[in-house]
Amino acid sequence: MAALIETMFSVREKPWHGLGTIVEEAPTSADALRLAGLDWDVVQEPVYTGYKELVKGYKANIRSTDRRVLGVVSDRYKVVQNVEAFSFTDELLGKGVRYETAGALQEGRKVWLLARLPREYIIAGERISPYLVFSNTHDGSGSVKVAITPVRVVCNNTLNLALSTASRSFSMMHTGNIQGKIQEAKETLFMAEKYMDSLGIEFEQLRRQKVTDAQVKEYVELLLPMEKEPTPVQSKNILRLRQDMMRRYYDAPDLKKVGHNAYRFINAVSDFATHAEPLRRTANYNENLFGRTIDGNPVIDKAYQLVKAA
Repeated sequence: MAALIETMFSVREKPWHGLGTIVEEAPTSADALRLAGLDWDVVQEPVYTGYKELVKGYKANIRSTDRRVLGVVSDRYKVVQNVEAFSFTDELLGKGVRYETAGALQEGRKVWLLARLPREYIIAGERISPYLVFSNTHDGSGSVKVAITPVRVVCNNTLNLALSTASRSFSMMHTGNIQGKIQEAKETLFMAEKYMDSLGIEFEQLRRQKVTDAQVKEYVELLLPMEKEPTPVQSKNILRLRQDMMRRYYDAPDLKKVGHNAYRFINAVSDFATHAEPLRRTANYNENLFGRTIDGNPVIDKAYQLVKAA
């Protein structure tokens, strides 16, 4: 578990992003708030200097339970409470969405939840489950974000490609009419369906696109470039990573019957990006990996761009 993870819960088994603890069944929103340690509010208070002078234009976001200062923000900043975040998804829960994990990061500065959408898709002959990822910050460092992350069921690889034909994410700043923006975000299920339909069309095209062994080698070298004058250790490390990625393309059991095509290559890269052991595992490695489910994984996106440009 990453050092910066403060609290969380997860459902049934260790989730694909590597974070969370096991619970017996998907809880209600009230249970989710309690189990994830998110049953607190953010209170905004004035900011003063050490000489008790009011700092105009700024407020401190303070956690109600322990008075921890989560961040100092502009007085235009509007708080989206944790309970609002969960009530937003409660409306989707009525349509079959189920919570899987949720928690707080960085001492409460960031909160997130993950829900599995009710419909499972058969795309290119394989089962793909879409997840909804919600994240919010209480320190002023980012916006409220909702993103769709498709996961290939057989291997738990994330397939959140940056498509030009459909959006996979929604974000809103902590200013202006927050309630109106949340109302807009309730179109998430429509966004998910459109994205998944577009993803299905794209996967079928990728399956028809043949990839040669020479192209695989070229793509891997572009994704994992060598320094101009690498040290022996750097050279050894890059070669090991390249071999790992190629092994996932040629030897992964779940890809044996897929054929040598662009779809297989994207899945191999996704497997590498999602599950490969890094050269150096930092304290917040899992947290960063989970963050890419929202913002997109640059390695997977680059691989997609490479095969599309061929």
